[in-house]
Amino acid sequence: MVTIPGSDPATNASVSAFDEALDQLAFTHQSDSLAPNTEVLEAALIVMEAPGGLDALYARVPAMEAKGVFTNSDWDQPAILRPALAVRTLRQGAPAYTCIEALSELRLLAVAMGDYLHPGISAEQARNFLTQVTALNLDLLSGQMSEADRERPQGLGQIVSALYQYLLNRLGYESILDSLVDEVHRLLAQRPIQTDSIKQMVSQIAKCLFDPEIETSGMDKAARLVGALFGPTSGCRDDPGFAVYGERLAAMDEIALSEEAQGFASAMHGTGMVSPYHPMLLRHLRGHRDDLIPLALGLSITGNDVLQCYRQIVLELIDEVVHPETCQAVYGLAMFLERGSLFTPPVASGLWRQLGLNLCQTASDKLATVFGDAHPPRVYLLAGVLSLLGQPLGIGQGNNPTCQSVIGLSMWSFNDADFLLQLVAWAARDDDVVMRFEGQHINSRHLEAGLAKAPPTDVDPVSLILIPHLDRIYGEMGRLCGVRDDDLHRWINPEMYGWWVGLGFLSVISRQTGKIHEYEDFIRHFYASYHPYYNGNIPVIHPQPAGIAVTDSGGRLVGRHCHNHRSRQP
Repeated sequence: MVTIPGSDPATNASVSAFDEALDQLAFTHQSDSLAPNTEVLEAALIVMEAPGGLDALYARVPAMEAKGVFTNSDWDQPAILRPALAVRTLRQGAPAYTCIEALSELRLLAVAMGDYLHPGISAEQARNFLTQVTALNLDLLSGQMSEADRERPQGLGQIVSALYQYLLNRLGYESILDSLVDEVHRLLAQRPIQTDSIKQMVSQIAKCLFDPEIETSGMDKAARLVGALFGPTSGCRDDPGFAVYGERLAAMDEIALSEEAQGFASAMHGTGMVSPYHPMLLRHLRGHRDDLIPLALGLSITGNDVLQCYRQIVLELIDEVVHPETCQAVYGLAMFLERGSLFTPPVASGLWRQLGLNLCQTASDKLATVFGDAHPPRVYLLAGVLSLLGQPLGIGQGNNPTCQSVIGLSMWSFNDADFLLQLVAWAARDDDVVMRFEGQHINSRHLEAGLAKAPPTDVDPVSLILIPHLDRIYGEMGRLCGVRDDDLHRWINPEMYGWWVGLGFLSVISRQTGKIHEYEDFIRHFYASYHPYYNGNIPVIHPQPAGIAVTDSGGRLVGRHCHNHRSRQP
């Protein structure tokens, strides 16, 4: 029996049982390479609960690898593992999956620390993976578990929490926070409409920075990111709370207000995040110092021209939409003005209609359920409209259950904003959307659910209201196509999205075999159509829907996904 110095008999017994299960797995693999590792994982969970158990498993990393604990699984190729998936596996997975992920991370820690050499992953790669995973679980680093963690079976919540404390003690806070800051900047570079999860990550960074028990000196990148969200100006640098900041605003002179406006605008455009204090400044300026609003929005000459030409509707939008709870709409409004879309007369008229739109009960209930009741449902919908019109490429396709419908939202907001406003009005007011397909009218109200069997919840307000209708219509167009001699997208896309969608259609996947077909010819056509180096440097006039075949990090086909394609310089 192998003993651990200083450990109790129960720990030694559990480690001994683990060693026996490990030896048995290696013996079984000699005759059956597909033998499961179930008994080893069950024994490992018991060791993890014991005092000193993680140290014992860490010492056995070479043995676990050599005796096949990770064989026949994704964990056998550590280079293809992804931090975001690892987080879900650890926090929400079944016991067996949580256990093998924990063992894998102990293995990667040994690689990162130079205690084990793995042919499939370098020490630098292992460290990067672990710092990202740990950064995405900063709430565990304080040692406080959520109710969901505490309620997990077999003590999994406590095991995962102990694992992260173990990793932290060896990796250090600095590398973890740096990794999380880099991840936040990577996400913000895409300027997404939905930023709640990103702001939660910044909140976790802030908790670490202000925890007296954590050494965070010299972490300037993290401090700047936190400051941009919670204290971007001198008036709210100490994150005083709304009541105190309101009092400070009332006492500010013209110079101070100008500095506040400039500070908020700089932080907003620099990160894509809007501080909850920013709407308070805008509401304070309304009717008092309207001349400072362009500065507070960070508008260029173009944006300011739009504001001055459509002053009445812009100020009305600020009055109705801009609140701390809808703060991200401030960035949407600023970018909407910068795009100059209001110079298209139907857009202004459509927004006036949206301001006074009476929502049907179905739409109101959906919005209230997802976004709460701090403001009327129409406020959240209008905030979502502004965000989408200002950031057409910022809508999150990944959270939506059907990418085809989201393509429409992105393309219409970019190219046909008045049509998007019409669709929103139909769906929100009438609980119905009307479209035509090859001469036939389609009413979404009378159709069964499409790919989205249940209403989406983790989406922006416009998607929440419109996606179910568009999804049903897209499915009905497919049904009306019947059997045809090519991919049905060829006929549906121009009818669904608009006249600007190209009638030519080319797929790299053979409809008959489902495999890649004439790949070189497809690439040649694709580059000639979209890449400025190969198409005479002609920019794309209208965005086009394009489908991509999605593979996992190991190159295995997952399925198809569509997105809104625009030509970009490499």
